[in-house]
Amino acid sequence: MTARDTILNAVRLGLTTPGVDPAAIRREAAALLVDPAARRPSLLSDSLVDAFIARVTSPKVAATAERIGTATELPDVVRRYLESRQLPAVVALQPAAILQSLDWSGFEKHDRVAADETIAVGVARWAIAETGSLVFHSDAETPILANFLPLHHVVLLRANTVLAYLEDYAAATAGQRPPRNVNIITGASGTTDIEGSLVLGAHGPRYLHVVIVDEHSALDEAQITA
Repeated sequence: MTARDTILNAVRLGLTTPGVDPAAIRREAAALLVDPAARRPSLLSDSLVDAFIARVTSPKVAATAERIGTATELPDVVRRYLESRQLPAVVALQPAAILQSLDWSGFEKHDRVAADETIAVGVARWAIAETGSLVFHSDAETPILANFLPLHHVVLLRANTVLAYLEDYAAATAGQRPPRNVNIITGASGTTDIEGSLVLGAHGPRYLHVVIVDEHSALDEAQITA
């Protein structure tokens, strides 16, 4: 008998065994939720932002990150990023109000993201500290393709939108009108399909740089709606 046969026979036995109590199964499932904190993995820091940065910059997630005090510093961050990689000052700028309100003097910018775009600058709606993930909602100001087409993706993130766990995102958006599309992106695009070797940029940005802004007020005024 093969392992497959063993598994299938166990499934058949379970389906045909009398006396299975659905109520008992529900009680067992409910018991798992009595103390969810005891079953969650520990974060890498007591600070949600620090925990997120530690995870998103880990080798497996393969992104980079930095913190700024106010959103007005973002153009200088992007300028330094481009200069360090000897790239021209040409960016695809997501049409989010907070980005459009900044001073992009010296940049050649456009809103539409081409299939061979070098760099795009966007805004994440939430972040998950446990996994180093960014959450993007589709909207007129946040087109989804901007998250997948550029080689370099620079993402602005509000410090007060970093959540601890994925289920906290579900709780934070409960009762809200859902967007048409939600993307949860963890790090730069990568695959290990070929000989188990990690290859970055296989089906999305090769480089992801997250810029976390500590200032709340200016960004909250131009908050991306769901």
